[in-house]
Amino acid sequence: MALSGIQIYKMLPQTNCKECGFPTCLAFAMKLAAKQVELDDCPYVTEESKTQLAESAAPPIRLVTLKGKAGEVQAGNEVVLFRHEKKFFNRPGVLIRMLDTEEPESISDKVKTASSYSVDYVGMELSIDGFAVEAASGDAATFATAVDTVRTATGLPLILVGSDSTVLAGGLDKLTGEAPLVLGADGSNWEAMTDLAAQHEAALGVKGESLEELAELTEKIKEKGVEDLVLYPAVRDMGTSLALNTQIRRLALKNFRPLGHPTIAFATNSGDPARESLLAAQALCKYAGFVVLDTFTPELIYPLLVLRENIYTDPQKPIQVQPSIYEINNPAPSDPVLVTTNFSITYFSVANEVEGAGLPAWLVVTDAEGMSVLTAWAAGKFDAERIAKTVKEFGVADKVDRKVIVLPGHTAVLSGELEEELPDWDVKVGPREAVDLPGYMKTVLT
Repeated sequence: MALSGIQIYKMLPQTNCKECGFPTCLAFAMKLAAKQVELDDCPYVTEESKTQLAESAAPPIRLVTLKGKAGEVQAGNEVVLFRHEKKFFNRPGVLIRMLDTEEPESISDKVKTASSYSVDYVGMELSIDGFAVEAASGDAATFATAVDTVRTATGLPLILVGSDSTVLAGGLDKLTGEAPLVLGADGSNWEAMTDLAAQHEAALGVKGESLEELAELTEKIKEKGVEDLVLYPAVRDMGTSLALNTQIRRLALKNFRPLGHPTIAFATNSGDPARESLLAAQALCKYAGFVVLDTFTPELIYPLLVLRENIYTDPQKPIQVQPSIYEINNPAPSDPVLVTTNFSITYFSVANEVEGAGLPAWLVVTDAEGMSVLTAWAAGKFDAERIAKTVKEFGVADKVDRKVIVLPGHTAVLSGELEEELPDWDVKVGPREAVDLPGYMKTVLT
């Protein structure tokens, strides 16, 4: 049973030291009861109190980690229903399904293609997280061969899917030292599947068509000692799936422990890549911890991975690049110096336009706490003093002999102040939009 804020308060040091970020220990206790802070934020809590508060301090959704030879993927540890309340912590794992009825050569080719996929998105690398291997054949030897084929082609984490524990055991034997997910425990086989997961120290996927069925199974399985569980609401239509996933998240956040586990969604057997994409997108938004697809194509995967980044980026911390001076198209000392903020989208908009036009330039990125140009200027985070400080910090003057520096057009008002800060520089005001930079550089800066 979760403790109330008052009960938690009685176990805290009650010094009101404010080092946790709250004015009183009572305020911190209330936030801890609501799962909105971590117990470790209190620097003076005793070990005895930590033990007593362990359940209340634990996230309402258990963290499950799948490990392969070349990486891991995590789900769980979520504490809110909506990202603006705090943030979402672990991006859902996106995995591609392989059937063991396919030829090993075909499996190997597909796995190598999918696992090698990587694309840069505003400074972040987008790629898939692993593979699911399904025992469609029902034959242990065939399944073991398929798992071995996948493991030979990639080291990414695996999910083994099937309902027969003896068939799945052959695949698990190929994954010694790893932490896969075994998916397929239901009302008819949960005991054998639990024993299998415990024997191989694997997470266990629990399959059910209702909240009651899932809750009953998880309690039985945990009594046998397996705690790392993933819930699979086994329904196919989008409406019911959305309702079940939302209800599971709501109940978990209310500390209903039988459903306090991440979920998995299968956007498979859809018969249509467009519908598969819709199923996967819904699962990413509401509230899958793992999403399994049949189809791997760049045009299907890329928008899903971008969607995932948009949802699971901390809304209170904009995507940023490192403040520095960046070289575009191997600039010479005579080439101009452009200025922008460290908001990733702003940086890549400027860099891509200039690079795409084949124009050399030096790009000075100023620390504006991840804000865009106008936002940072309005907030006082992008001003002449900061720009000048960045120019001096990175020794820009030593890299160029033509001291021309270009401000973003929206901040023309800073030109006079920047001239005072950098008296040896020719301060110019560029266009307002990045798309107009190449034309401006060709006509004004040549």
